[in-house]
Amino acid sequence: MASSLKSILVVRTDRLGDVVLTLPMLPLLRRSFPDAHLSMLLSRYTGAVAEGNPYLDSIIWYDDGPQVRPRAELVQELRLRRFDAAIVARPTPRLAWLLFSAGIPLRIGTGYRFYSLLFTRRVYEHRRSGSRHELEYNLNLLSALGCSVPSGKVTPEFGLRVAESERREIEQLLGPPRGARRVILHPGSGGSSRDWPAERFGELGARLAGTDDVQIIVTGAASDRDAVERAKQLLGPVVIDLCGRLSVKQLAALIASSALFVSNSTGPVHIAAALGVPVLAFYPRIPVMSQRRWGPYTDNKSVLEPDGPEDCRKCRGRGRRPCECMASIPVELALESARRLLGATSMERGREVAHAH
Repeated sequence: MASSLKSILVVRTDRLGDVVLTLPMLPLLRRSFPDAHLSMLLSRYTGAVAEGNPYLDSIIWYDDGPQVRPRAELVQELRLRRFDAAIVARPTPRLAWLLFSAGIPLRIGTGYRFYSLLFTRRVYEHRRSGSRHELEYNLNLLSALGCSVPSGKVTPEFGLRVAESERREIEQLLGPPRGARRVILHPGSGGSSRDWPAERFGELGARLAGTDDVQIIVTGAASDRDAVERAKQLLGPVVIDLCGRLSVKQLAALIASSALFVSNSTGPVHIAAALGVPVLAFYPRIPVMSQRRWGPYTDNKSVLEPDGPEDCRKCRGRGRRPCECMASIPVELALESARRLLGATSMERGREVAHAH
């Protein structure tokens, strides 16, 4: 099969974290098909994390920014690319029809949707059960191509790159350092999960800033403004507010420069994990939202969960309203975890300096 597949498309057009957790498919594909042209079909905003990936040959944009590209236009481009195979990490009816209409002979996707007949090879896994991590679900799709896929916990390669130009932009934006180490607080989640209250982020940041010689930076999308403002009420003048001011690439550069990333379950958690930055994260125990399915895929982390049951009736379906279970995670426990991760970072940097000399 390795000699017959010359052009392979990986499709992932949804949220930022989902795209990051799909990137480890690329090095496995490259090892199995070293001469194949590897492409991804991505949305422009979230797909920015794939630009510069050493395992990726080209990107096809699913949208032009504000709007999805017309179906006929996408079908024509896919036909011209003459793909031998396409793998859909998160399918939709439209995506399934696009690949079918483009005449891609080998189309891989889930076997559990009404439109799964449009896929020529089907993988039968119910992701909503949360029995494994999203990254592992993604890698398992490659078994339908005959790729050797490791079972259980893996050591992924993300190929995430931060350009020097973005690093310089962040340093110019922040100005002279206000602390020895940067700690990023990201209190929003875009409604994708249950959140640790924004006020708790503020209290945690204030206590770290008061005793730990750190520079506190708050980030978020424009839609996270309310959560950021609630956190800032407890942070005062020590905080640098970059909410809604950064592109995805700039955010990645900022995270790469930090000593700790503190967040609810959301896309930038996975950027931090991919870049090897220590992560303190807060997750509910609801299986479809749990750390087992969506946690930062790294050993350099501390994930805090409430003590309540997995299927808490008080929290299910609450949307953006406060979650009693998540609010039960104490600030003291988060502070202890943050200091432990910061201490490990300091020791690691100390070893690097000693080795350099």
